[in-house]
Amino acid sequence: MKGIVRKQVLVTGGAGFLGSHLCERLLGEGHDVLCLDNFYTGTKDNIIHLLDNPHFEVIRHDVTFPLYIEVDEIFNLACPASPIHYQYDPVQTTKTSVHGAINMLGLAKRVGARIMQASTSEVYGDPEMHPQPESYWGNVNPIGIRSCYDEGKRCAEALFFDYWRQHSLEIKVARIFNTYGPRMHPNDGRVVSNFIVQALRGEPITIYGDGSQTRSFCYVDDMVEGFLRLMETPADFTGPVNLGNPGEFTIRELAEKVVEMTGSTSEIVTKPLPQDDPRQRQPDISLAREKLGWEPQVKLEEGLVQTIAYFENLLKQMG
Repeated sequence: MKGIVRKQVLVTGGAGFLGSHLCERLLGEGHDVLCLDNFYTGTKDNIIHLLDNPHFEVIRHDVTFPLYIEVDEIFNLACPASPIHYQYDPVQTTKTSVHGAINMLGLAKRVGARIMQASTSEVYGDPEMHPQPESYWGNVNPIGIRSCYDEGKRCAEALFFDYWRQHSLEIKVARIFNTYGPRMHPNDGRVVSNFIVQALRGEPITIYGDGSQTRSFCYVDDMVEGFLRLMETPADFTGPVNLGNPGEFTIRELAEKVVEMTGSTSEIVTKPLPQDDPRQRQPDISLAREKLGWEPQVKLEEGLVQTIAYFENLLKQMG
């Protein structure tokens, strides 16, 4: 451990998909990690392999309530991130984004911690600019079924920048584009997990609309690397910075690739497009390349191999 400065790092939403991978990586780098989660969408199975580590601690807590602890850095990842979960209790989703941001910013201000907000590409809404640079203000429906998440995250960004201007707080804002990998929730309604689970079960693979809408898929290890590099940037760089894979695929292409890679007999079926579902989603990552020296390294096929293996094992355990 010679030469390593051991930091006390708080990860909210630490038992979730992204949070658990971040906790694992921070422990590997020699830090003390406080994993905070209310286990609404996170699960202990994601962090069970970390529980014996003396430098890892789990706190069952909801970020909508204040927290009084001492930390050096905060990664604020707490919030349901898939439509099926964030639309289940939309009022609570907005509270998690807004009250959660207020409480974590208050904690950071009290203890002088640097804090990163896990924002989202959803702040761009159904974009009229393609690909989306950070300078684009977005095209969001403020009263639609997705607005609890979209507007909640936009409000959280506003709060972060107000704390930076008003209190000189060291903030970092990451706008996360579609991320996939092991430990995704099998029932979260996201396309990668949906398609893989349906293919492995031999069920029809559901595409909404004609499948021509595009998404960009970033493997989880690449995303976590982006978080860590962003947190280490000089204090005068706040972001927001897009983190995602600029490789763009149609939803139909993804479905066909998953069927091929799983050797599935599933047929592809179409259903009507949900309200406010974005037609295109592709990050402009010029800023991340320039400021973080970051770009994704894992190709879609490589990442899908790992993700399919995870879900095969999970479905066997579930019987």
